[in-house]
Amino acid sequence: MKIKSTLENYVFVLPAVLIFSIFYIYPFIQVFQLSFFDWDGIVRFKDAIPVGWGNFKEIAVDKIWWQSMWNAGYITMIALIFQNALAFLLAWACDREIRAKNFYRVIFFIPPVLSEVVVGLVWQWLLDGNYGLLNHWLVHLGLGNLARNWLSDPRTALNAVAIVHCWKGFGWGFLIFLAGLQTIPRELYEAARVDGANAWQSFKGVTIPLMIPVAVLVAILTVLGTMQAFVLIIAMTGGGPAYHTQVPVLRILAAMRGSSRFGYACAQGISFGVILVAISFIQYRFSKKYKA
Repeated sequence: MKIKSTLENYVFVLPAVLIFSIFYIYPFIQVFQLSFFDWDGIVRFKDAIPVGWGNFKEIAVDKIWWQSMWNAGYITMIALIFQNALAFLLAWACDREIRAKNFYRVIFFIPPVLSEVVVGLVWQWLLDGNYGLLNHWLVHLGLGNLARNWLSDPRTALNAVAIVHCWKGFGWGFLIFLAGLQTIPRELYEAARVDGANAWQSFKGVTIPLMIPVAVLVAILTVLGTMQAFVLIIAMTGGGPAYHTQVPVLRILAAMRGSSRFGYACAQGISFGVILVAISFIQYRFSKKYKA
């Protein structure tokens, strides 16, 4: 009976294992294998030229690749600071007894569920240098000297993309922070009030310590999500001007589609995956620390 029960359990798990193996493990093995070859995607794979670690060595000196990593890191830092701060403050406000708080919860969660392509194209129109709404407002407010083509100017393009990304993504952090705030027992706030604590002292002594694990989770998810940003950026700038908004996923796509260097693109993907795995490991270490 024990053997029968074990076999039944494996039978139930088998479909999920097969799907995971076919669509995740097998492609990963193929990508890892291909990263050691120079292949243009046209000739048969058995005719591909083996280059050993040559693709990875080229990544080490590829300035555009490292610029794309810097751009992604810069957008991630902006998101960690401003996006998550905005998400937490709005979640904290909606967790309090305010009028129409359910309405605000719905409104704040609308941007994340919108199509990234549509959002990117709309913001591209708003920030256009010739007929954009932002420049129109600046001119009417007497600030015409500030008007510019925000997405074509190397000095402003990356910041503009970062701000739009924060606006698009803060709703996820808002939802997680709100869920975390609602798990805090109200008795703790009542006990703090009985002890003479004011609103700031309750916030500092009760809310912040209990929300640290949630903040760590949101921070790690923000890093992983922002480092892989792709659709919004390609819809707004396509990686320009002059690689100033290029990010790793766009660079990998350019190596495949633009240069037909599938082996090099796979090596970039493997390298990028190692970075993301390292970040996931940091998440695991932080989670263990704060659970302890």
